[in-house]
This record gives sequence, C-alpha cells and structure tokens, in this order.
Amino acid sequence: MKRYATAAALLLALGSLSAQARAADAAPSGVLSLDAQANTEVPQDTVQITLFAEQQGSDPAAVSAALNQKATQALKRTKAQTDVSVQTGNVSLDPTSDRNGRISSWRGRTELLLKSRDFAAASRLAGQLSDAMQVGSVSFSLSREAQRAAESKLTAQAISAFKEQAQANSRAFGYSGYTIREVRVGYSTPIVPHPFMMNAMAADKAAAPSVPLEGGKAQVTVNVSGSVQMVH
Repeated sequence: MKRYATAAALLLALGSLSAQARAADAAPSGVLSLDAQANTEVPQDTVQITLFAEQQGSDPAAVSAALNQKATQALKRTKAQTDVSVQTGNVSLDPTSDRNGRISSWRGRTELLLKSRDFAAASRLAGQLSDAMQVGSVSFSLSREAQRAAESKLTAQAISAFKEQAQANSRAFGYSGYTIREVRVGYSTPIVPHPFMMNAMAADKAAAPSVPLEGGKAQVTVNVSGSVQMVH
C-alpha cells in the first residue's frame, strides 16, 4: 500500500512539473509595451455669450412675469438673424430675507445663450440686446468639426510614432523586427476653458457693441498604445 501511495505522489509531482513546463512554453516572450502620442493646438472657433436680466420685487409672480417678458422680447429680436444660435439659459427666483428672517422681497434672473462660430455676429447681436439684457460671461470652445479634422491628422502621426518606437526598440533588444499584438487609439477631449466674466462690460452697456472677441487655443491629443511581439 505504501508503494502505491509513493507512486501516486510521484505521478502527481511529474504532472505538476509538466503543467508548469507547458505554461512556461506558452508564456509570451519578447513582448514590448509601447505608448505614443501626437498633439497640436487648434484655435477655438466657437463663442458662447451669456446674457442675463434681473428683476426684484415683493411679488414673486410679478417678478417672474417681468423676466419672462424681457426674455420673450429679446428672443423676438433675434429671429431675423441666422448666424447665431439663441436659446434660453438658467432661470432662477430666490427670496431675500430681512434681519428677522422673514422674506422681504424676491430676486429673479433669466438668461439667454448666444452661440456662434461667427465672433463678429455674436458680438454684434449681444450689443443690439444690451439695452434689455447684460452680458454676464463669454467662453470659447472648439467645434466638433474642427476637433475631428485635427484628430484625423494626428492619428496618422501618432501611429507613425508608435511604429517607429516599435522598430527602434526591437533593434535595441537585438531583434530584427516586430509584429503587432494589440493596439488602441484614444482621443482626448479638449479642456473646456473657464468663462471670461464680463462684469465691467455689463456695467457699461454702451461699450457692449464694440467689445472685440478672440478665442484662445485648445490642445487636441491622440494617443496610440499597445504591445508588439519582437521577432528575430
């Protein structure tokens, strides 16, 4: 019985060693992980101007009605133009309390959002509406069309950089070349800039029509990562 147990233990040990040997043979060797990227700065081609109107009074319904009237009239004045998209923004109505904690009045605010790739047209429209609504902020962004155009060019550059790295590193390790095992292409989302507050412009309505608008630049990045099998 003891000899049978010893033989069984030996067979199990041999089987384990054989499994380990097969796993070692199956484990990939000469695998190289790489990461390459290409980036560029693209002028932001879209502007968004936030216009607002405020109203204060003791009757919340009257405050809301006055704000609605201002927003409706402003929207009507934008219908004739087609270069700027216009939509309503945030609407708020908040109570103001006195020293005893009782509501003494109501303060409301309504917004219109002007968005366009024509900076001059957006600035001109904001100026035309400055007698009814003030400019609260201006922000710039990159349109999806411009982003895709930049990504299309960068993708070829990033892939080329990935292949150059693969070839150079393979030769440095003593291999003659490589084959691609897996590869991933990723696109970054341009960072949305902080809105530029226009308090000074809001205080001086007469200055609104002449305010120049100029966007900055957004960085677009394409990343190519993956692994290659180095070959002799």
